[in-house]
Amino acid sequence: MSEITIKPEQIKMNEDWKEFLKDEFKKPYFLDIKKKYIEAIQQKKVIYPPANLTFNAFNLTPLNSLKIILLGQDPYHQPYQAMGLSFSVPYGVKLPPSLVNIYKELHADLNLNLPKNGDLSAWAKQGVLLLNSILSVEAGKPASHSEWGWQQFSDAVIEKLSNEKTGLIFMLWGNFAKNKKNLIDTSKHFILEAAHPSPLARSGFLGCKHFSKANEILRRLGKKEIDWNLNT
Repeated sequence: MSEITIKPEQIKMNEDWKEFLKDEFKKPYFLDIKKKYIEAIQQKKVIYPPANLTFNAFNLTPLNSLKIILLGQDPYHQPYQAMGLSFSVPYGVKLPPSLVNIYKELHADLNLNLPKNGDLSAWAKQGVLLLNSILSVEAGKPASHSEWGWQQFSDAVIEKLSNEKTGLIFMLWGNFAKNKKNLIDTSKHFILEAAHPSPLARSGFLGCKHFSKANEILRRLGKKEIDWNLNT
């Protein structure tokens, strides 16, 4: 195989994010991710989300409107589910169990009607970065790309945001996400922690009231609150 190179224009990502993260794209680990991705495609492996949605979180949430980072682990590995946004599934797709619990908490916290679809794009467009720590997965094989180097990339995103921005809210659900706390400067940012919303997790997610707490923080900062209602 010929040497694999990657140019900034090949990264399908909002321009402000591309500029913000340009140094990461030049690093050996990121070039290695690109190499592994191309090799997997050449081997006819099915990868989720579709390639054009790999960086969907960065496309839907402009850097200059960023307010909240909601960290997930890795994409859904079943057909038609992954869309490049943590916890989100496309319109019309059956709700995964974790998202069902997220919606239960949304209802309990803000008394909103339970959404009928799982597309969280409306949150993303308001400044909620729905970032998975791992950005791709092989079909039917959960966490199959956990060793690709994606976590180094997402950790770099978190750390760079922590260092260069102020007043961001990090929602960390579950031990995997909570382990990222050391990347975040708590003197400049806010952390909301809870158990993972998965039914398999120990109790502790339902009742966390993160949606109202996040809006209370945004109010104190003089920022526009998130409209969490997905039924409009």
